[in-house]
Amino acid sequence: MEVNKVLNFIKDVLDNMPNSWLSLTTHRLDIYNEKNAKIEFLEKFEVLFKGNNSKASALDQLPTAYDYIRLGHPLSCILEWGIGRLNNLKKENVICFSSQTIPILSILRKNLLDNKKTQIIHTGELPLFYNTEVLRSIYGYEFELKKVEKVSDIPEFNGSTIFVSQQDKIGINNLTQNIDFFISSHPHLGSFLLVNGTQNESYISSIQHVRRRETIAMTPANCHISLMLLINQSSFNNQKKNTVANKKIVLNTIKKITGTITKPLVGSSGLSIQYAIMMGLVHEAIEKHKGKNIKIIVPPNCYGGTNDQARRVAACIDNVEVVDLPVDGNNDMVGSIEVVLAKIANQDGIPLIIAEIPTNPRVEVPNLIKLKEVLSKKRITINGEKAVDPIFILDQTFCPNLPFLGKGEILSTIKAISYASGSKFPSGGKCTAGYCVGNEKSEALMKKIEFHLKLCDNEATELQMEILAKQLPSMNQRIIEAYKNTREFVNFINSKLPNGKINFVSEELAKKGFTPSVFSLDLPTKGNTYEEKELHKRDLNLRLINLMITEIPNESKFCVSYGQLKGCYWTIPATSTQGTTKEGDKDYIVRISLSPELDLELHKKVFLKFIEAI
Repeated sequence: MEVNKVLNFIKDVLDNMPNSWLSLTTHRLDIYNEKNAKIEFLEKFEVLFKGNNSKASALDQLPTAYDYIRLGHPLSCILEWGIGRLNNLKKENVICFSSQTIPILSILRKNLLDNKKTQIIHTGELPLFYNTEVLRSIYGYEFELKKVEKVSDIPEFNGSTIFVSQQDKIGINNLTQNIDFFISSHPHLGSFLLVNGTQNESYISSIQHVRRRETIAMTPANCHISLMLLINQSSFNNQKKNTVANKKIVLNTIKKITGTITKPLVGSSGLSIQYAIMMGLVHEAIEKHKGKNIKIIVPPNCYGGTNDQARRVAACIDNVEVVDLPVDGNNDMVGSIEVVLAKIANQDGIPLIIAEIPTNPRVEVPNLIKLKEVLSKKRITINGEKAVDPIFILDQTFCPNLPFLGKGEILSTIKAISYASGSKFPSGGKCTAGYCVGNEKSEALMKKIEFHLKLCDNEATELQMEILAKQLPSMNQRIIEAYKNTREFVNFINSKLPNGKINFVSEELAKKGFTPSVFSLDLPTKGNTYEEKELHKRDLNLRLINLMITEIPNESKFCVSYGQLKGCYWTIPATSTQGTTKEGDKDYIVRISLSPELDLELHKKVFLKFIEAI
């Protein structure tokens, strides 16, 4: 009875759901409550379920599930809720992934840190990309791998038992007491991780964090297919997309935009690509420089995902360490790199530098000639030997139109990798897929990165490739149009609020191609002490954002988005992108990003209203 009720309700929901659940990377940000983001959607969905209310109007009023589909979205939440109901599990105990490998890695990671043993049991064949040797030697994971004929053959074990089953159906699984984690793997869709037993619920937050930082939730399109399979209790019928042609368009367009000739790599998100870069370069360093310490050099106030992921890699591998690289405000990126590289060379370490150009959130660009010089400089170890050359990993999400790595360009003669988040300008906010490229000096490194992208099953999905094939060719023109809007808005604010501090690229830099459409605003404040001034400024930040999104709800959103096709997006880095950044390094300023299409005059009018009110 319960099963039929759940399945019938899901069927009605799918018939009546808003189109935006499938088509947007952000959903109902106008009613987004950050503190309750992970629970509020399903709490209100449960109310609708109990009242058997699946009307389109009711579904449209549900708040956002997460602020970003990489982390989760309405359909992933409903899918996890439905599978949980059918298997008598709490909704929190079901976690869906776009990757087939990462759910296994998420448990191995926690057990590595907790010094707990793991056995991985499987009945059929594991995916071809599953490489046990590299998981042990590079990732540092310890486990026993066993194949059995049936679930009852699983041996007793003092540790965690993961049962992996490749399936073409979705629904009720055989959760016996001797299984701690059941992973249902679906080659064309992703996977579902079921946490079995209250004794294993302490793993849930750690597993969720892996999904947040090293991969993505199952995509809306694949969740929709999975839900259809769930209610029909049928197997998967893969409808082939024109993937070969789409991939060719995407790769050729990326090469054209970046000016590179090596094969680009496309992942399920920017962080998926970044994780492959990290693990690929760590793999290369361990093989070529045995015993040497690997130093991941990261700005302490950069995007939280980058910062957090680097520290998570270092936490798992003994000879990997994170080194801070101050780049914003009174700190010069080139000077900081010089100091850090000199120290690491003296220690005979392996330097891997991650940096954003322009920086986020203060939109600063270093002197590129001096940057090239400091990265090209030959250094000597304390023993008088040649130091290992740095590898520069460039996050150019804010300016993906600049060919930093192309032949004859500023970073063409050093080992360099660049990458961009696909949910920004590459797709215009239609999907999360990101990409990376390498220059000719980095061709061998790109092969290692590709290996880890496949090992983690983090490549872009077929639909993501289709979206990029449509969106990438127009990217550079959209960047130009969005920059024009941003420059006009910046000039307006400067004229009306001269005592506010705006961080944006200069006209001179813009002429060189640095045309981001994002800027940060330090509002003028008042008070007798630093604390009073800071509190007043933080209050003003929220007042400004709330006014903009209330007065212009169809265009202004409280979100970290950048490079969208329409609208204007407002956020406070300290409470969004810098969520895991150390408190002293956070930026309590307003970050604004504009798109190619919005009512700029209306935004000026409402901003003027804010100025008059303060």
